Amino acid sequence: MKRLFSGIKTWGKDVILKKVVGNSAYLFGGQAISAVLSILTANLLGVTSFGALGVVISFVTNINRLLSFRMADFVVRYMGGFLAEDNRKGAAAVLKVAALTELVTSLVAYAVLVLLSGWGAARFAKDPATQSLFLIYGLTILGNVMTETATGALNVMGHFRSQALLNLLQSVLSAGLFVLVFINQGGIFPVMLVYLVGKMVLGIGPVLLALYWLPRSLGKSWWRTPLRGNLPPRKPMIQFAVNSNFSGTITILARDSEVLWASYFFDTTVAGYFKVALAVINLVVMPITPFISTSFPEIARHIVKREWSRLKQLLTRITVISGAWTGLVAAGLLLLGRQLLFSPWTLLGHTIYIYKEGYGPAYGVLLVLLIGFGAANTFFWDRTLLLSFGKAELPLKVSFFAMVGKLLLAFLIVPKLGYLAEAGLLSAYFVVTVGILVLRGLREVRHQSQLKVETLD
Repeated sequence: MKRLFSGIKTWGKDVILKKVVGNSAYLFGGQAISAVLSILTANLLGVTSFGALGVVISFVTNINRLLSFRMADFVVRYMGGFLAEDNRKGAAAVLKVAALTELVTSLVAYAVLVLLSGWGAARFAKDPATQSLFLIYGLTILGNVMTETATGALNVMGHFRSQALLNLLQSVLSAGLFVLVFINQGGIFPVMLVYLVGKMVLGIGPVLLALYWLPRSLGKSWWRTPLRGNLPPRKPMIQFAVNSNFSGTITILARDSEVLWASYFFDTTVAGYFKVALAVINLVVMPITPFISTSFPEIARHIVKREWSRLKQLLTRITVISGAWTGLVAAGLLLLGRQLLFSPWTLLGHTIYIYKEGYGPAYGVLLVLLIGFGAANTFFWDRTLLLSFGKAELPLKVSFFAMVGKLLLAFLIVPKLGYLAEAGLLSAYFVVTVGILVLRGLREVRHQSQLKVETLD
């Protein structure tokens, strides 16, 4: 521990760390506004309707992610690697493949949503009349046909300020529309339309930004670059894309569908508890979440250039930052969370609440989830480190077996033990998978460092 902090005075001179932290800060503002809107939406709609809204959004989002490849990871891994080697043609070819793949899979995803919308409304929303909500919000899939590719390209080129400005503009627009809905005491449909507009802006915006910035990095005619002879070896490239996508699919089933599972096993009221608990968790992880996208290009760049000492330094310092923040906020939620978030309190003679009393049971869900999310938030780089080494199959295997165990246990114990058991399974999933991936990633770094030393000898 002493060694860990011995060089803390030099952190301010760490150019890479300052770049990662600075870029992360740019992405924070818009997310903060979105978090506030989530709180206001919860109080406007009430527990049951808020849970139903969460079911619609989660169902549509997960179908899109289930069928579309995680092109942002693919672009960062291969386009970032080519640019680190100053190979513009290779970077352009990778980008074209990613964009075309995402376009096709997004169109397929919307078609699948149309086919499954009735089933989703009956099974998860518990109301067949909500099918139209699934179809209308599903338009976000068509508005995000190349968003992952564009986002990955912007991350590689380091244009985080542009993304932050876009997020901020989207949040301000959504806030303005939500104020109109709030004044008119609108219900679930107008609130969903506000979310739809915001999602369309975040879908189309990155594509327009990428088209603006790409000529400066890849040349004016980058889109004319032929694929033949410029792509990386086909087999490992396809394996990376497929493994990365399957890993994302497993993540959806295991950790990003809690609102859906809560509604499936219980009802939309319990789904509302989970959605609120996850919203509060998002506030905890929010300052660290941008680190994932901003640190990935730097981690990949260090690995391509075989700069092992700098890689270790970066991992150590971002872990200290994320761990310190996570621990501090977790302690605050444990000591004061119920009083501040879920109980009325008096300020200057006025009764104030953040979440209305009906959301009280969400506090128990929050505390259980905090264990797993705390681990994932502290070691947020576990998966990206292995992806940068080209080892997308390892996170896939670890996540797959953990997901199978979680789902089997869920059907066995959750209906008997209640919704806190579902929260406990999610936390256990995080602790197990994050622990294994961190150990394997660090082992790979040590192995590569030793190979460098042996080569020099």
